[in-house]
Amino acid sequence: MSTAATRKQFEEFRASALYCPGCKKAMPVHSRLLLVLPDGELHEYLCRACMTSLGTRTIRNSPQDRVIIP
Repeated sequence: MSTAATRKQFEEFRASALYCPGCKKAMPVHSRLLLVLPDGELHEYLCRACMTSLGTRTIRNSPQDRVIIP
C-alpha cells in the first residue's frame, strides 16, 4: 500500500471502543455532534453504557468545502 493511501485511510479514523473510567474497561462508544465550526465539526465520544464523555474528535472540512460569509 502506498504512503498516500495509508495516510488517507487514517484521515477518516473513527473509534469504535475506548477505555471508560466509569466502567473500568474498554466500552463501545457513541459519537455525538457538539459544535459546527467554520472549519469543521466537533464530535464527542460517549460510553454507550454509562454515557461518560471519553473524548472529542474534530473533523476538518477541506478548503473547497468551507463557506465564507462576508
